[in-house]
Amino acid sequence: MTIRPDRLRGWRSAFVTALFGSLILGCGQSGSGKPGSDQAGSGTPGSGAAPQTIDEIIRAKNLTPDEAAAALKTFVPPGKHDEFIMVTSGGQASNILLYGIPSMRLLKMIPVYGPDSWQGWGTGETESERMFKESSFGEKMPKLTWGDIHHPQISLTNGKYDGEWIAVSDKSAGRIAIISMRDMKTKQIYKTPNTVSDHHAVWSDDSEWLVQNTFFPAPYKEDKNFAPIEDYKTKYRGIASILKFDRKTGRIVPEESLQIELPPYFQDMSILGRGTSDGWMFINSIDTEMATGGTLEGKPALEVGASGREMDYLHVLNWKKAITLAKDEKKYTVVNGIKVISLQTVIDESMLYFIPESKSPHGVDLSPGGEYIIVSGKLDPHVSAYSVEKIKSAISDKNFEGKDDYGVPVLKYDACLEAHIPTGLGPLHSVFDEKGNGYTSHFLDSTVVKWTLGPPYHQADQAWKVVDKVAIHYNIGHLQTPASNTKKPLGKYLVALNKWSVDRYPSLGPLHPQNLQLIDISGPKMVVLSDTPTIGEPHNSQIIPVELVQAWSTYPETGWDAAHMRKSDVATEQGKEAIERKGDTVYVNGTVIRSHYTPDIVRVKQGDRVVFRWTNVESARDATHGFGLHGYNVNLSIDPGATETAEFVAEMPGVYPYYCTEFCSALHMEMTGWLLVEPK
Repeated sequence: MTIRPDRLRGWRSAFVTALFGSLILGCGQSGSGKPGSDQAGSGTPGSGAAPQTIDEIIRAKNLTPDEAAAALKTFVPPGKHDEFIMVTSGGQASNILLYGIPSMRLLKMIPVYGPDSWQGWGTGETESERMFKESSFGEKMPKLTWGDIHHPQISLTNGKYDGEWIAVSDKSAGRIAIISMRDMKTKQIYKTPNTVSDHHAVWSDDSEWLVQNTFFPAPYKEDKNFAPIEDYKTKYRGIASILKFDRKTGRIVPEESLQIELPPYFQDMSILGRGTSDGWMFINSIDTEMATGGTLEGKPALEVGASGREMDYLHVLNWKKAITLAKDEKKYTVVNGIKVISLQTVIDESMLYFIPESKSPHGVDLSPGGEYIIVSGKLDPHVSAYSVEKIKSAISDKNFEGKDDYGVPVLKYDACLEAHIPTGLGPLHSVFDEKGNGYTSHFLDSTVVKWTLGPPYHQADQAWKVVDKVAIHYNIGHLQTPASNTKKPLGKYLVALNKWSVDRYPSLGPLHPQNLQLIDISGPKMVVLSDTPTIGEPHNSQIIPVELVQAWSTYPETGWDAAHMRKSDVATEQGKEAIERKGDTVYVNGTVIRSHYTPDIVRVKQGDRVVFRWTNVESARDATHGFGLHGYNVNLSIDPGATETAEFVAEMPGVYPYYCTEFCSALHMEMTGWLLVEPK
């Protein structure tokens, strides 16, 4: 029987109405008037039978109506997909996590700066090993196998998410990694020259550029990159890197990139303008006191020294003018292979201005149309909104209150400020919805506060007002809404990325998970829907509609080189498998398919360099194979259609089995082989 769509909609509406009626009745009806009390009938609590009806389940779990409604709002039935994908930083765990919203199911982990044996990343696979080595600090320094990911960024086209690339910076080493959203794998790890750290990198509105700023200043121009800390003010500098990005290859192009020298403050979060603020970059800073610590040398700790002034500096930087300036050889020098515009040239060319901002700021965010810069100082109970038009007028009128120690003009605070919103203690970061509202996290109050933007989002009498507040658990850092940093925020949900979980989960040792809380913001009042534990500190995230994520299920060609996104030069076809010796190097050109390796016996001599090149000739979705080799610390994950390579020197003689580490078929246990290393 065919049901007409209009009748189907009516049936669904009636069902939902009845369901919520059942929720409310179920939470309110019991013999004692208390949810969870025993009642007669099959399946009721105390009857010995498992609860069956919605009413019985609600009472058995002792749910309130709000809790039951939250469960329904977040439930995604088996086989169904979420509305959104949240791309979340894994912090010092060195990875990216993908969560579905509203279910908050963990869907994928993307290894970036550290090894992950499940996905064969950094466990013998040649491309990841090369990336780790080449992005380290130098040949005499250890190979870096961890990073600190803070702020993943989804690429943009015309200021909106396009679902093509993810960029993630590494605070611990001044690196940027590029991830393709076609296969969710890392394609490049770029060590930014002249830097030892960064905190943030952001895309331009068409992702032609990635703009990254340092966190820790460094004496990058000094001999051997060293200067005594006593020379901090004169020899240490911060840097903003304007990195050219090739969207076709997914690579940063150093020869077309440039850097801008900044004073030795700790540059923190940053944002690129759009609309009326297009061409400008806004960067928070802390420690404008230029304190360096020295707790065992009779000096105050950095947290004390860096809190002496009442105001720090919001950097207002004309980054697009810098691109033009870098075409003039007289305006830059080349340092470690990249163009650098000196601080003095930046000042002489009127490219940099400062605005006083509340002490120890962290969040700097842009209203969707680019009209306002929203700044939160951790020690100020207000959120500050700066008008871009007022900033530009102050620059044009030279409305300065003075200069900093290096000669950078400081704009008058009152000339740039649009509004102060009294939101609470410890404001950090702000995000936006599609209705012209801002949402700010508060670390000390452990709250999210909702407030209204000014014109054109709200009329003057309704602008810059707090309209709602919700408590979270505990100590929130970042927060995120769908497409918040784009021209068209989508609203509906907000995720609080909380630093502490405390008692939200069973105690499983001293190290606790962090806590993600999903909040419904679709109505006038915010409602907390769920808790989700996450591993590694979740500094920030971005949320994209699931339909914009067009990832492959299998690679487009058999023998695919995932690192370079093309057909591999060393792919092997079925029937053409071979073992080739060239001098003391043995090349194993093989295939994998359910449920065997070809070849499954490899004979080499002690001291040989061995290169395994495995091509997965499967075309079926989810038919990934593994290659786990005993003794030599090698595990590959070979996705359908992929060619993966591992190489090592067979230094120890012996018999080393290899086997498929990804369950693939009924005869998975038989998918094995032998590496025979003959003694000299």
